[in-house]
Amino acid sequence: MFCPECGATDVEMVEGICKNCYLKKFQLMEIPENITVTICKHCNAKLEEGKWKDEYIPEDEIIYRALENNIKLSDLAENEEIELEIDQMRGTIAECYVEAVATVLGEDIVETHTPNVKLNYSVCPDCSKRNAGYYEAVIQLRADDRQLKDEEIEKAEEIINRTLNKQYKKDKLAYIPQVARLKEGNDYYIGSLKSAKKVVEHLKDELGGKIKESPRLISEDKSTGKGLYRIWISLRLPKFEIDDFVKYQDKIYQINAIDGNRIQLNDLESQEKLALKWREYDSIEKQNINGVQKAIITAKSPRELQILDPDDYSPIDLEMNDKLNKYNIGEEIDVIKIDGRIFVI
Repeated sequence: MFCPECGATDVEMVEGICKNCYLKKFQLMEIPENITVTICKHCNAKLEEGKWKDEYIPEDEIIYRALENNIKLSDLAENEEIELEIDQMRGTIAECYVEAVATVLGEDIVETHTPNVKLNYSVCPDCSKRNAGYYEAVIQLRADDRQLKDEEIEKAEEIINRTLNKQYKKDKLAYIPQVARLKEGNDYYIGSLKSAKKVVEHLKDELGGKIKESPRLISEDKSTGKGLYRIWISLRLPKFEIDDFVKYQDKIYQINAIDGNRIQLNDLESQEKLALKWREYDSIEKQNINGVQKAIITAKSPRELQILDPDDYSPIDLEMNDKLNKYNIGEEIDVIKIDGRIFVI
């Protein structure tokens, strides 16, 4: 056989011509001369097949990915290596250099191209919403039957910011466009309902309280006729705080701890611990006291400790327990009065 193009005989033939002639015409790589990529000018998200993807990637990386995605190598290529370079930027156009090295039919082939990548700037829907102050939910932070304390607000805002910073990695609407500081508490406007619910979940886990959701109709979608709602999520911190005194089932307790799962109590008489679920919250009654008083110990026995009422100095016998056993006659102890009864604290 002979090559119809060069006349060579007794040589390896490929698709009817000799290998040398075939490789002279062979194209190792295909890549468009001009590539256009639409990206968000705020977050660098890329518009691809009608969807915005891969936000916060540096522009150089966007250009390199655009080149890689548009390269098509021949099926005959083996052991291929591709080098990508950005020669220079002219405004929004990147002038690039692409070199491919591969083995084809046992021969080393080198091929170069100089495509341009144009960055077409736009604004993705999420960034458009952020710029407009868009929000889907409002978290209302309140306290039940009392004013919020500064330290509670400070702790809550630390939790809010920490949670939103974490959520922002997967939700660009995890942000606060507005905070309304009101007499009764604070309202935090949150861009994303999903992230707002995550924030409230963390607030309740760490601060306790009760959650209530209230959807509000704000407008109507003209294309579907369906109502568009925003969600107000109320978190009411409990009426009591750690170290407060409460009554539950006719017993007096002191609050030891509060979290999203339970309320930890200490029985002032027996010193026994009690953990209540939040469904019992409405059965817990906060007790107001005039203050802590001093009472002197006048007698002690294995079963009782006798003290003098700090108001009228009448003797009062208290049932002995491990806490009282450490005191001795003549010492003073801290007591409170609730409903005319004295409790050692």
